[in-house]
Amino acid sequence: MAQTLTSGKFFKPVSALFDALPGISIPAHTISRSLAHMWQDKLDAGGTAPAADATKATQANFVLHFGFKTEPEDARRQFDTTVEFSQRYPSRVVVLCPEDVTGTGEGIRAKIYGECFLGKSKGDTRCVEFVILNYPMDARRFLEDLVSICLSTDLPLYYWAHRFSSTARLGDYQYLLKTAKRVVLDSAILPADSRTYAWPQPAAVRDLVYARLLPVRQGLGQFLSGIAAARLVEGLSTVRVTHATAQAAEARVLAEWFKERLAHCGDVSAVEFVVAAGEGGDLAASFDYAEGGGRFRWHGDLARNHAEFVAEYGERVTLTTGMRLLGQAAALSEAVFF
Repeated sequence: MAQTLTSGKFFKPVSALFDALPGISIPAHTISRSLAHMWQDKLDAGGTAPAADATKATQANFVLHFGFKTEPEDARRQFDTTVEFSQRYPSRVVVLCPEDVTGTGEGIRAKIYGECFLGKSKGDTRCVEFVILNYPMDARRFLEDLVSICLSTDLPLYYWAHRFSSTARLGDYQYLLKTAKRVVLDSAILPADSRTYAWPQPAAVRDLVYARLLPVRQGLGQFLSGIAAARLVEGLSTVRVTHATAQAAEARVLAEWFKERLAHCGDVSAVEFVVAAGEGGDLAASFDYAEGGGRFRWHGDLARNHAEFVAEYGERVTLTTGMRLLGQAAALSEAVFF
């Protein structure tokens, strides 16, 4: 059962994005004090709030940063994803909502939001708290200082940038890119140059597309591990991944994964890796060999959580199993921590 704090006196709405998210509007310079009062007000009203030492349970700082292309409904879905993530990994969350305007005369606006989830006992209670900041571009120069005040200095920082219109704009936020232990992106909705951009910490960047594919990668890896590594690459000419329109990014990432993993089995420098639109189904893969070689086919109907494998390397092996993409909150956890 969840109890939420969503009421209070609001400033005049600044943006549809900011206004779509829940919270109590406050002056930006009162964030720390207002968070304490928020929970006390909830206790006074007979609701659930964190214990006095609950800050000890906080595991991380988390920044969710919306790009200009984010629509209000999308922002609310990703906000809810972050709430779900924070139930499992208690975090201090800062949500950034930029405005592509200048000369408004408005500074940074703020909201605070808290939610408690009640388990079977009082000790199971988990409470999460959010600071939501809305800023026009002429107030951008004050953002890093305000964000640093909102975060716990002794905890790692994780940064999720969602629907940025250009990599150059995202590159303006060097403080977050350089400080974060993980930078989470979704290559399915980012500009193409995001894959070649010179990130300050390349090893910290994680792709949600790759994370969503975890069950697919595990299923394919387990099946193919039953075949001798040398046999997989002997005579291999083409690895083909086909996809429905909605799965184009997953197909690209899966082809890259095949190339990386097969390189551990032998020389694949002459193998062609092809990604193409397919007919029917969501995602499929095939290995094509020179005459007399083996055969591998995989088809994943991810809408029905269903997958079929066929392999012929001396003998024919077939397998039908359940398979799906990870949900957004589970994929976020996978990208952040693994």
